[in-house]
Amino acid sequence: MQSGMIETWQQIALVVLVVLVFAGFVKEWLSAEVVSLSALVICVLIGVLPIAVAAPSLDLTGDELSEAIRRFNADALRVFAHPAPITVACMFVLSAALDRTGVVEILGNWFERVAATSPTRMLVVMILIVAALSGFMNNTPVVVVFMPIVLAICRRKDWKASRFLIPLSYAAIVGGTTTIIGTSTNLVASGIAAAHSPDLVFSMFEVTKLGLVFVAVTFVYLVTIGQKLLPDRVTLAALIDSKDSREFITRAYVSKDSDLIGKAITETYLKKMKKARVIDVVRDGNRVQTPLNETILEEADEIILKGKLEEIMSLSKEEGMTTMKDETGLEGVRTETAVLMEGIIGPDSSMAGRSLRELNFRQKFGVIIVAVHRRGKNLQERFEDVKLAFGDTLLVQGPATRMQQLFQEKDFVNLSEPKRQIVRKKKAPLAIGALLAFMILGALGGAGVIAPVPIVLIALSAAVFVLVTRCLEPSEAYQAIEWKVLFMIIGMLGLGKALEFSGVAMLLANWVVGTVGDADPRILIAAFYLLAAVLTEMVSNNAVAALLTPLSIIVSHQLGLDARPFIVAVMFGSSASFVTPIGYQTNTFVYGAGGYKFGDFFRAGFPLAVILWILASFLIPVMWPL
Repeated sequence: MQSGMIETWQQIALVVLVVLVFAGFVKEWLSAEVVSLSALVICVLIGVLPIAVAAPSLDLTGDELSEAIRRFNADALRVFAHPAPITVACMFVLSAALDRTGVVEILGNWFERVAATSPTRMLVVMILIVAALSGFMNNTPVVVVFMPIVLAICRRKDWKASRFLIPLSYAAIVGGTTTIIGTSTNLVASGIAAAHSPDLVFSMFEVTKLGLVFVAVTFVYLVTIGQKLLPDRVTLAALIDSKDSREFITRAYVSKDSDLIGKAITETYLKKMKKARVIDVVRDGNRVQTPLNETILEEADEIILKGKLEEIMSLSKEEGMTTMKDETGLEGVRTETAVLMEGIIGPDSSMAGRSLRELNFRQKFGVIIVAVHRRGKNLQERFEDVKLAFGDTLLVQGPATRMQQLFQEKDFVNLSEPKRQIVRKKKAPLAIGALLAFMILGALGGAGVIAPVPIVLIALSAAVFVLVTRCLEPSEAYQAIEWKVLFMIIGMLGLGKALEFSGVAMLLANWVVGTVGDADPRILIAAFYLLAAVLTEMVSNNAVAALLTPLSIIVSHQLGLDARPFIVAVMFGSSASFVTPIGYQTNTFVYGAGGYKFGDFFRAGFPLAVILWILASFLIPVMWPL
């Protein structure tokens, strides 16, 4: 195993498995968490990882005891007790508590009041506040809260939202690097490091010095060079001019002596209307499930139409209720304004992977889809069979009441207006206190003022506190946790453990050491950062951290160097997703909402990625001496 050659079929299978896992992430054959957990199960099935290993016997000594301890530590089930996913889950809960007690909303409202005086002022304030928040809570909800606020301001001021949404995501990304708890990537890497050795435990603010440099450089870049590289894109709602597109929802009933009875819609004048169209038929209080073109009309059917005002007036001479038996066979016509709103498919949406036709969207929600933004393209026709995915932006039209019901679903994130929900403002001091206690205890333990307390214990205590004090209800806590992220982390931790236990990680480390030879270790640190940054643009940042952190530790030990700077390089490289919209969740959120094209991220983010790589390559060996 020290020869640098693969020796067993399990090692060959593991290398193939790693390649397949990365291909699965990139090609999206299955969801990321399914791919990750499948990899963990396969590692057990092929005998790379043991499972349910008993604790080492006290009767064992020498090599037998060492091997028993090694097998016990390699137990596949131990990844479910790893501190990283537990801490990440607690941070989701703590973030939700700050949201539900109105802390984030207060900051958002303050931002809306003070920042909307000029585009530059809004950009500056937005970057600072988002970066600060992202250091201490999950950055995805921060982006979800601020995105509709930014969009609303841009609509009122007639500013291009595409000039602000990429900076919003970038600020959240670099803000997360300022603390160990700011991003799940740091938690995964630091958790793996702590499991290797007590000497590799990272305190909460140990990475803050480099994180603040990242924030400062990103801030300067975005308000100077970045502004010239950001595109002017049209959001999905702006595809339709508000004056020309003002439409109404019309409801009319088929009278008992109507000529429409017994006919399909395609056989009537309703199909020939130029400025209005039938969007639904309700019978006995239930939507008719038959496709509209095949629906045979019956007496008392409620026909729902959408159209321009002049076409509606041809059916209704007076607003409200009008009998028009002689002219149309319809009676009881009533109208209401059709609301046009944008929504984005969330990461936990049940709609992901299914088409609008499969979802029976019109009948289920009582609204219609006008257009879909998908991977840089605005689709206004023939999108009914497109499989929806996280980050897709939908332009939805329907009655206001239906819109309210739709956006209460977890499937959608409302982009048209800031989220409004009942908050527990009286509990806000308790939620803030939990966060402050979390920060202070972590800082004091890291500085040696008090006995070091594991971050997972502090996080768990803070999460339990906000539940006990009713800042957050248990049901809300369950909904706040992004289980897909947790299971993906667990699966990748298992794969990383398999690489170590099988010896494949050691083989890779020996190959790296043999290749670099006597090269300057700082070059190797730069290479680890670059490798992590490139991989995280294609697959999950947590997956990259889980795979590269053990390798960086083994390589540093082989070279007789401190592993800390190598781990930091992996941490920051794994979070440096600026070049594509698929590498980091916040990038995916703003991708559709801003009407961006794929190449917009490369043009705006590539120079920033290069600048941060050069800075990290120089500063990491200085801040964490080799």
